[in-house]
Amino acid sequence: MSPTDSGIDTGNDTGNDTGTPPSLSLAEVHEAIAASRPDEDCLVFRDRRSTWAEVTERTRRLANHFLGAGLGCHVERDQLAGHESGQDHLAIYLHNGNEYLESMLGALKARVASFNVNYRYVAEELRYLLTDSGATAVVVHSRFAPTLAEVLPDLPHLRVILQVPDESHNELLPGAVWYEDALAAASPEKPDVTWSPDDLYILYTGGTTGMPKGVMWRNADAMIECFGGSPTARTVDDFVAEATTGLRALLAPPFMHGAGHWMSFRTWLGGGTVFVQSVPDRLDPTDIWGLIERERLNFLLIVGDAFARPLLDELDRGSYDLSSLTVLLSGGAALSANLKDEFLQHLPTLMIVDGLGSSEAGGQVSHVSTGGAATTGTFELTPGNHVLSADLDAVLEPGDPEIGWLAKSGRLALGYLGDPDKTARTYPVIDGVRYAVPGDRARLRADNVIELHGRDSVTINSGGEKIFAEEVEAAIKAHEGVYDCVVAGRPSERWGSEVIAVIRKRDGYDVDEAGVLAEAERHIARYKLPKAIVWVDEIVRSPSGKADYRWAKQVATSA
Repeated sequence: MSPTDSGIDTGNDTGNDTGTPPSLSLAEVHEAIAASRPDEDCLVFRDRRSTWAEVTERTRRLANHFLGAGLGCHVERDQLAGHESGQDHLAIYLHNGNEYLESMLGALKARVASFNVNYRYVAEELRYLLTDSGATAVVVHSRFAPTLAEVLPDLPHLRVILQVPDESHNELLPGAVWYEDALAAASPEKPDVTWSPDDLYILYTGGTTGMPKGVMWRNADAMIECFGGSPTARTVDDFVAEATTGLRALLAPPFMHGAGHWMSFRTWLGGGTVFVQSVPDRLDPTDIWGLIERERLNFLLIVGDAFARPLLDELDRGSYDLSSLTVLLSGGAALSANLKDEFLQHLPTLMIVDGLGSSEAGGQVSHVSTGGAATTGTFELTPGNHVLSADLDAVLEPGDPEIGWLAKSGRLALGYLGDPDKTARTYPVIDGVRYAVPGDRARLRADNVIELHGRDSVTINSGGEKIFAEEVEAAIKAHEGVYDCVVAGRPSERWGSEVIAVIRKRDGYDVDEAGVLAEAERHIARYKLPKAIVWVDEIVRSPSGKADYRWAKQVATSA
């Protein structure tokens, strides 16, 4: 998740190849690390403790099952445009569990491109995703089988279905094979294919502000920029030599969210052990803290305030020995400064890291908080990261007052699957250098610190002023009685659009509109304050903790 400084080698003419280390396949690197520690724990889920040797064998079996079904790579990367794929695509329609990460790695070993499926989708959304992706295979938990069954008649190209049993006890879909049966029947030998650094890793965007799109990465680039692999390793032996982190990591977000599986593979690339919570279908704070205490874990990944607040509430209620926990990383959403302070009150030696990245750019910048007053929303500028002008024709210098676009250069994604126009807009070329511009507005201060203002897609234009929803949310959340908040705009005759705050109160606190506005005014200009507040019992967020701004706008408009 941390930013890296490296060049680019995409197999396409991007104009910014800076002489990177040789490309290696993630499959090759993972197998080499496994061979160096075959009997150590690699993946732990409930009562299944899989060693590195066992994960290697299971993912080889899965790959051989896919190859036996005719799946694989049919057109090599050098014959394709950036928005095209020549591989079969595997939809991973699962809750967290060993099967999720096995499916990603097993697909890669079969030269099949896997991608994430939001398990909250209704049939219409699932049909769109599986059609847009051109999925030819799916691994699905039984509880989601009825929704998949609704759309199967509309998916003639989906020909391989592996089903994972769960507590739902739903029957096997017609034409499907039980996951463990498929593995048992397949060969444990290394698949008879040549693994390529060009083979794809696909990450579908969340779709909270628009239709989901599949971002395509060469797996060699994703290994560095998304999964945090060593940017200086030049051989497989180099990767093995650097796999010494000792991470024992619990990744609390759903693996179908990029941050969850990115940090899982980061843990593996460091030779560490991935732990999966026992209750994967919801955030269960007692399960998370109990697992950290029991297994003496040293790393926890969460997604912003939506995860932090319930976890902190449980620390207020219960007693846990969390002395092993040294790093808390929040990725995918902002973690408010006041909640960082609460974590540090419970765990004074904890290092809290904000990791900022995106599907389109991979990991970008990070900020570390330890003891003392915590902050949020600011990041030190690091090599490979930039702020571009608002019209995307120049790189801004430190101290420029313009609010531009946070951007990244170096190893970047190839583009969006099947969408050359959106690919060109998101990856502009300036003076021969190709950049990724995921949509975050930012300003570069004179001290080389990036001030992050928020996503342009949720910016509210009120009275001619651009107001960033996330900035207003952070100001409101500074009130101790606010449990959660999402900000949206609604039509206004006077202002064109006006700011509305949708707020959930914290239990046991007396919160009123005047108090919220007074606290917010301490952090932002008056013109940014919400014109009205809508009180709700629950804030709708994605399973990954990201705000659902379409829902918030509906609530704001109907209030």
